Amino acid sequence: MALVSVIERHYLLQHRFLVSASNRRFWTGSASKVAATCSTICSNQAETLRETGIESPSNSSEVFKKWGCTENDLLNIFSRRPSLRNAQVNLLLSKLELLSCLGITSSDLVKMINCRPRFLSCRINNCFHERLEFFRTLFGSGEVLRKAVVRNPSLLIYDLHNRIKPVIASYEEMGVSGNDLRAMLMSRPMLIPRTYFNEEKMEFIKKTGVSKGSKMYKYVVVLIGISRTETIQDKVANLEKFGCSEDEVWSLFGRSPLILTLSVDKVQRNMIFIVDTMKLSPKLVLQYPFLLLSNLETVLKPRLLLAGKLREMELQPQITRSDMVWALRMNERGFLTEFVECHPENVVTELLEFYKNAKCVKQLAEASKKAVTKGFPF
Repeated sequence: MALVSVIERHYLLQHRFLVSASNRRFWTGSASKVAATCSTICSNQAETLRETGIESPSNSSEVFKKWGCTENDLLNIFSRRPSLRNAQVNLLLSKLELLSCLGITSSDLVKMINCRPRFLSCRINNCFHERLEFFRTLFGSGEVLRKAVVRNPSLLIYDLHNRIKPVIASYEEMGVSGNDLRAMLMSRPMLIPRTYFNEEKMEFIKKTGVSKGSKMYKYVVVLIGISRTETIQDKVANLEKFGCSEDEVWSLFGRSPLILTLSVDKVQRNMIFIVDTMKLSPKLVLQYPFLLLSNLETVLKPRLLLAGKLREMELQPQITRSDMVWALRMNERGFLTEFVECHPENVVTELLEFYKNAKCVKQLAEASKKAVTKGFPF
């Protein structure tokens, strides 16, 4: 019994050390050395427990429970990946303890499996410690690395030497590194598998006119890097149809790179509404990109309809043509305060009901949006 107690205390202390180390700003060399022994200990854990008289888990459910998962966690995990019910106990133990080395919790694991159902069926122990050291250097902090892995579990699966390192190197060569690269990896989980550069894409980046010192540079480079060449060309041609020149479109992408994430369909619907319904110049979007980024059904259309309602009821203040863009740009709270809640209570109730109904109006030909898509939208 004394031997069992010593083993339990040793394992508990080691586990706590690893988890606390992952939450520090930088992992120490000693923490890295302990992590390096983690998988070896874990792979033999079940056998050691049996030899010392400690009852070992008999199935995957018990493994997850001993690791900290609740019944609700198990329900979510098994509903997303039913085959995990029959997972090999020793192998599952080993993988979960590797995740413990990263500070991954049971709630984190549920998110990861929901995102990548096959995650625990993959060989995450392949090059694990080399991968750990590479990402430790890249992200700088155990907590940032943990968040990155939870957001994109495939970071522990992608080919380290043939995929991850070359992609990271290509961005660093182009001037996106350090905090900028870390931010992009966090905000664009598909950066690693989707990135590729060719001469045409390099020309696209030049056309935006964004310099390496600009705050927009990292967004331009990453969004062009993960987008298909044909898709970018389609998005440029779509805006050209409304009278914008090619140079104006590329300048717009340079000033507001997030427009590259919008589908051709969304941009087209917003542009038609701006030109045909609002009777505004199509080139207004060059000055106010938020007109393309705003939601047509919940922002643009309802606010335009409310402007008409205010005119109909002869209420003040009015949303005039000259301040329409300003009214569309306001956040929801500010808009309601400025144009709705300034009226008597009975009028406010009527206006809020009208505004709410305007947001619920279904888009015409909604069924047509169910057409087959081309896959990844960028």
